[in-house]
Order: sequence, then C-alpha cells, then structure tokens
Amino acid sequence: MKYERIKASLFIDNRKKFIAKMVKNSLAVFNSNDIFPISADSTMPFQQHRDIFALSGVDQEESILVLFPDTTNAAHKEVLFLKETSDLIAIWEGEKLTKQTAFEVSGIKTVYWLAQFPVIFKQMMAEAENIYLNTNEHLRASTEVETREDRFIKKVKQDFPGHSVKKSAPIMHEIRSIKSSIELDLMQRACKITESGVRRILDFVKPGVWEYEIEAELIHEFIRNRSQGFAYTPIIASGKNACVLHYIENNQQCQEGDVILLDVGAEYANYASDLTRCIPVSGVFTKRQKEVYNAVLHVKTEAEKLLVPGTIMAEYHKKVGNLMEEQLVNLGLLSMDDIKNQKADWPAYKKYFMHGTSHFIGLDTHDVGLWHEPISEGMVFTCEPGIYIPEEGLGIRLEDDLVVQKSGAPFNLMKDIPLQADHIEELMNAN
Repeated sequence: MKYERIKASLFIDNRKKFIAKMVKNSLAVFNSNDIFPISADSTMPFQQHRDIFALSGVDQEESILVLFPDTTNAAHKEVLFLKETSDLIAIWEGEKLTKQTAFEVSGIKTVYWLAQFPVIFKQMMAEAENIYLNTNEHLRASTEVETREDRFIKKVKQDFPGHSVKKSAPIMHEIRSIKSSIELDLMQRACKITESGVRRILDFVKPGVWEYEIEAELIHEFIRNRSQGFAYTPIIASGKNACVLHYIENNQQCQEGDVILLDVGAEYANYASDLTRCIPVSGVFTKRQKEVYNAVLHVKTEAEKLLVPGTIMAEYHKKVGNLMEEQLVNLGLLSMDDIKNQKADWPAYKKYFMHGTSHFIGLDTHDVGLWHEPISEGMVFTCEPGIYIPEEGLGIRLEDDLVVQKSGAPFNLMKDIPLQADHIEELMNAN
C-alpha cells in the first residue's frame, strides 16, 4: 500500500468497542472482499472490505478476523487467518503479511494461515452459542453480486443450524459513525491531497481543455501524494453536463463561458474525501453564474450551522429545503404560486435541487452511520447543496467534509480549499 502504516491502537480500540456490544458466549467473523474478475486472467484492483479493515487494519485479500471474547482458550479471543505467504508468491505478487507484520498492523497476537481455518473454526463453534454475521445493511446498498461474506454466511447457516445468528452491521454502523482522532487525521490527509489537486487544476483549466485532461491532472496529483487515487468515480462536468447528477463520462471539451462542476475526492489509507467545486472555464464567472453560485454558497453556509449535536437528519434536510426554496425565488426560478401549489411529497425546490444535502463519510464515501439517531460529536458529514438549471446549461454544487463538534459549528476538513467565487477567479487569473 502507498499509505504510511496506521497506528494499531485504532484497530485495537475498535475491536474493544465491538466486543463490548456482543452478547455472552458469542463469536463474530469478518471476511475480506473478493478479487473480482474482468475476463481472461484480468481482475479488478482489490478493495478491502471496510469492516474487517476497521477492526484489524489488514488490507489484504483472503483474510478472516474472528472475535470470541468468552472462549476458554485465551489465544482465541482475537484471531486472524491470512493467506500463507511464500517465496513464490513474493516473486509473482509481492510480499504478503507475515504473522509478525500482521501483529504489528493489527495488535492481534494469534495469527494462523488460512488453511487452518476450517478446523479451528469448528472448534470455536463447538464452544459458542451465537455467531455474529456481517451483512451489508447500508440504506443504499443494491448489488446482485454474491460476495465472499455472502458465501460464508450461507455455509455457516448450513453447517451450524443450531447456533443463534446475530447481526454485526448495527454494531459496526455505531462504531464507524464516530471518528477517532486517528481517523480524523487520516481523513484530513485525504482532504489535503484533494486540495493539492484542486489548486493544480485552477492553474491548468483554459477554454479548449478536455474534461478527461482535468481528470488526468487530478489523478497525477493524488497518486504523487500517496493516495491510491479517486475515492469514487470523478465527476468533471462542464456546461450542461453539470445538470446530470452522476455524469462520469468526462469526455467533452470545455467551452469558453461554461462552468465546470468538479465532484472529486482523493482517498488516503481507505478513507475518503468528497469535494465539489465549480470553476469558470474562462477564469471569470458571468453575472448570472455568480448569482447562482452565491445562492448555493449561502445555503451551504447556513446548512453547516445545523450540523450540531442533537440535530435529527430528517429535520435537517427539511430546513435545508426551506433555505433553498428562498434562494430559488430570489433567482426567479420559483414563484410564490409554485410554492403555494407544491406537493407535500415533492416540494417545488426539487425541480432545481433534487438530491439530499448531507451523507456520512469515512471509510466509504457514502459511509454507514446512525441515520435515525440524533447527530453526535465526532460524526463526519458532507454538506453539498446544488442548483441545476438545464435550460441555462448551468449546474452549481458546492461541497465540503465537516466534523461535528461538541458545540458550535462543525470543523471543515476542507477549509483551505478555495471556495469563494472571487477567490477562485483570482487564483485562475494569477499568471
């Protein structure tokens, strides 16, 4: 991995938090993700399952973590199973974790090779009454692919029908909702890498540049700063393309007079950043573009003030909708009649602002979290209002990553990334 080794204390603390939530005489199992094939002998780049990473720091395929705090065998309270390394694997694939390096990464003393798992796991299950299985319960999860975790769950239920099954997901959502100081440092680093990319392209963008050239500049800057690359598929949408919320083709030429919507973020050590900025291709916003830009900025500024402990997210989104409604009226995009006649389940502002304002961010760009509980200190959210006007070929969205504080406004992990329209113009015209 390109990133510097993370302190093992992060993973030790996370395991303690998970174990504290387990019922008596239970074990929990977490599996790595698969390496997914493309065709022939080609595969997609490996991405570790975020839960096993959060609990162990192991960033390697074919790994298994077992937690069994009530076992009579002291060596089996925390166990890692890893793919056995060899000289041949080292030559063809590069070195894998040894038992010693796995301990240094995770703080777990007992490490076995994967081939030993069936026998040792059967011994553990003979002693346990309950097993925690890890299913994907993200509210937006939608996949038809059977994962390594899915296959394991099917086999466990078949082989051990007498055990009571518990869910790991609610516990992991709680643990991952609140970021530790180590995690916030990692996320801050991801945001600083993103900042480097943004500042690079402010000096690069000119009329005639292609969207994919901007993407290339960003990925260069990200990787040279020890990132694996984009935290998610980048959106580099010029002109009317910015009105497509998840535009990812990035294959159009940027024309003078257009605005480019950049929804991009670097990852660092599997932690995501998520940024949106809008910049004028010619280096100067038109009067209308700046009006819309400042309207979005106003909503974002006011919305941030609501990200405080005790806030309920459903109420938060309603309040942001009211803020946006006011700005759309000021811009002449909505009338008072539009608002008077709006539907309760589809407010008038949705015509120009059709997505949510905030989501959890952390090990996933759209991270797991406690959506139905009040906001708490240490949670990290995006704030990303936008206005999209297809008839004007203009889309403006502004987004930062914000840490909820004990009191007062949240801390902006992206506070140093240019945001004000005038500042962006100044930087683009500095040379």
